Amino acid sequence: MPNLSSAAFLALSLIAFAACVPVEPIPVDPVAAAAAAEAKAEAERAEAQKRIAFAPVSGDVAAMYAAREDGGQIIAGIDPAKMNPDHVRRVVEFQTSEAPGTIIVDQGARALYFVMPEGKALRYAVGVGPDAMRFDGGDAVIDRKQAWPRWIPTADMVKRNPGRYLKYKDGVPGGISNPLGARALYMQKDGRDTYYRVHGTNDPTSVGRAVSAGCIRMLNQDVIDLHARVTIGAKIVVR
Repeated sequence: MPNLSSAAFLALSLIAFAACVPVEPIPVDPVAAAAAAEAKAEAERAEAQKRIAFAPVSGDVAAMYAAREDGGQIIAGIDPAKMNPDHVRRVVEFQTSEAPGTIIVDQGARALYFVMPEGKALRYAVGVGPDAMRFDGGDAVIDRKQAWPRWIPTADMVKRNPGRYLKYKDGVPGGISNPLGARALYMQKDGRDTYYRVHGTNDPTSVGRAVSAGCIRMLNQDVIDLHARVTIGAKIVVR
């Protein structure tokens, strides 16, 4: 065995001794660990939502507007040959200072834009209320999203037209015959419900016209697509 210096022998002895001594695990703070796990999960959810929000549009009109089953409801298909080409959802060039993920509604043009990155937006056709009943414009936020929402006419609607709305004062369950259609996005302004919605419709012929009770209505296939893309808290600009 080769000669070892005292220092080398001491070092080897310490290493051997350390190998025999059990290592105490470093205590883990369960609160901090849970918070870190939740932060990671939230980041993953945000990234997944971003991929959905800015997913490309197929451009296959027949597939986009085909009949479909959704939540136990059957949504009728729309014949592309009978559609107004301006009512087909599509990506367009769109310059705005608003951040991606924002909704911009142009009531005059009967169009809703979902802002996407790189100067583009996803354009949908919408129906709006007549001038006297339109949303008065400005900024709001989407504070809630609902699939197959229940519809309850406002007190003003019942008062204005009791013959039409009084029988619905207790609400109409969600479903294909419901005026809100397949999805609804609820608009809040200055911390209060505006009572205006972005929603589907059981009357596709109303899209592109000013005939609704004031809300912003879309084809059911389009509102399902928008509902998936929008996040709670998203800004909506109506003009």
